[in-house]
Amino acid sequence: MSEGGSELPYVLGVDVGTTRTAAAVCRLGGAGRGEPEVVGLGGPGGGVASTLQLTPDGAFAVGEPGDPRWTATGFGRRVGDTVPFVLGPDSGGERCAAEELTALMVMWVADQVAAREGERPQHVVLAHPPGWGPHAKGLAHRALRSVGVEASLVPEPVAAAENHAFTRSFAGSLGVFSLGSHAFSASVVGRGFELVHAVEGVDQAAGVDFDDAVFDHVRTALGRELADLDPDDPRTRGLLARLRRDCEAAKRMLSGAVETSIPVHLPSGPVEVPITRARFEDLIRPHVEQAVSVFERVASAGVEMTVLVGGSARIPLVAASVPGRVVLEAAPETSVVKGAALAARKLVVGPDAEPDPIETSVMVGDDDPLLRFPVGGLEASPDAEFTAPPPRPPVDITPLDLPERRTVKRVVRGLVPTGGRRARDDEDGR
Repeated sequence: MSEGGSELPYVLGVDVGTTRTAAAVCRLGGAGRGEPEVVGLGGPGGGVASTLQLTPDGAFAVGEPGDPRWTATGFGRRVGDTVPFVLGPDSGGERCAAEELTALMVMWVADQVAAREGERPQHVVLAHPPGWGPHAKGLAHRALRSVGVEASLVPEPVAAAENHAFTRSFAGSLGVFSLGSHAFSASVVGRGFELVHAVEGVDQAAGVDFDDAVFDHVRTALGRELADLDPDDPRTRGLLARLRRDCEAAKRMLSGAVETSIPVHLPSGPVEVPITRARFEDLIRPHVEQAVSVFERVASAGVEMTVLVGGSARIPLVAASVPGRVVLEAAPETSVVKGAALAARKLVVGPDAEPDPIETSVMVGDDDPLLRFPVGGLEASPDAEFTAPPPRPPVDITPLDLPERRTVKRVVRGLVPTGGRRARDDEDGR
């Protein structure tokens, strides 16, 4: 048994996001409700950067991006794409399919958690983008099996609904508004935990675009002082890289403060550029309104309430713009991975083993402005007419009969974390 490990068997949920990979476990025995626990993977915010770097000795390193010629990112949302990643020299590089890289990331996560727990998980659930069809799912199943991982696949919105149902039951359809660092999706999940409808915003702005809006604000405020810097000077490149990180930090700060300042380390001396929440909201309002418009079309048949998912859902303008009852967790970037762990627990112990939900999320919006309260902070819930959801149907994990593919197993001798250096937009998570 490793230090800090648990003697209780567990199941594992994994979320391979565009920016960050996260993991959560649920216990299968002992007292309590089997609440999902987010697992630290050595990176910022508990997760680890979703990057795989092919090293010259044929191993893969997990974590911070390195030489872009040798590093793969964003593979979780490219599963099913016929164009492979080419890692290595410009000629003769290693060709790696997105599903193979995703499977390697899941394998690394499972190994890390097993080392902490002292045993392998009883079951693994991988949360996947809602746009994956049968072809992508079949490729993912085969790639996972090729690295020794047997896993069920659950769409991200369904995982978010599982996590929501753990704290608040719902009797109708549930809207899921997901806004992370690189991705947006709008979905409706039925009361039987089936994905009714989902749209992924291909051209929809997300967290990194909001960072760019703050950067443009700074550039406009400084004018020639910034524009006249030599872009080929290494000092300028370092200054701009630091400025982009500070713009991202300012964006996050404005979720809880009405004003902040962005430091700019110019050659002539440091200066600070102020920005208010109102100004930031003006900059991103068209993008938020576009996302809300997409969600309204997807949920046109009506939803009982809407769950906000992803780190960019923390932005107050988002919660204020989504219509109807809106629920936001304290850490919305972990909603999907916790739901994946709960789905894994459900598959192992069955739907009838769960006690009644408890209210722990926060209702941040409702048609009635008086209903903006910490859920669970009232003696009686205004939603007392809600009933527990029906038993979930089993997850269909039957793979397609696909032709054999070459995998990257032959170049993997070890997956080595590169350390806890900062990943951009780690709070947004997706």
